[in-house]
Amino acid sequence: MGPGIEMQTGMGGNEGGGFMGGLKKGLKRALTGESFFITSFIHKGSGKGHVAFAAPYPGKIIPLDLAKFGGSILCQKDAFLCTARGIEIEVAFTRKLGAGLFGGEGFILQRLKGSGLAFVHIGGTVIRKDLAAGETYHIDTGCVAAFTETVSYDIKWSKDFKNALFGGEGVVLATLTGPGTVYLQSLPFSRLADRILAVQYFTNWIEKSFSFIPISKYFSVKCLKS
Repeated sequence: MGPGIEMQTGMGGNEGGGFMGGLKKGLKRALTGESFFITSFIHKGSGKGHVAFAAPYPGKIIPLDLAKFGGSILCQKDAFLCTARGIEIEVAFTRKLGAGLFGGEGFILQRLKGSGLAFVHIGGTVIRKDLAAGETYHIDTGCVAAFTETVSYDIKWSKDFKNALFGGEGVVLATLTGPGTVYLQSLPFSRLADRILAVQYFTNWIEKSFSFIPISKYFSVKCLKS
């Protein structure tokens, strides 16, 4: 953060609405996984100022010009990083029950609404896919990072359960139907967390399983024999 930058923390209700407006905005952000309070960075110095933002886990930070997407876009929970003033973070609900239960994104999504630039964080490698009207894309659940509101989001059950159970993939695929723009991610945070927990569990199991072996005595016997 450069000189001349001031931080102001509040509920985001300064632009109309007063206290109750800020309270509603804070509750909406909390439902989408964000903080109840929001921090604004205001430049009061001369010339241009700068503020740097870091991603919470490995991935990419991408800018989204909401004017090019009709003024709003839907993102996964916790995707929001920062935005220009005038853009609101709202809660959006998955319209279909199956997509909410098995789609990998849950029932609650983030809706970024307004005009200007918004920056979101996506795990792993980012792939942008522009779908034509009626074009359908099937991808692994959890890999949907963001999509425009014109895209229809649903799930599809795998017909071949043998491939689903033993092929390393799930029995449910996310189905996206155009027109609209979709941003895909190669490393969802939930998958990264599962990998870390699996390694941690295996390491703890190894330590507990072989903790009874007297390592010092074993090495002393080997030394005497040699």
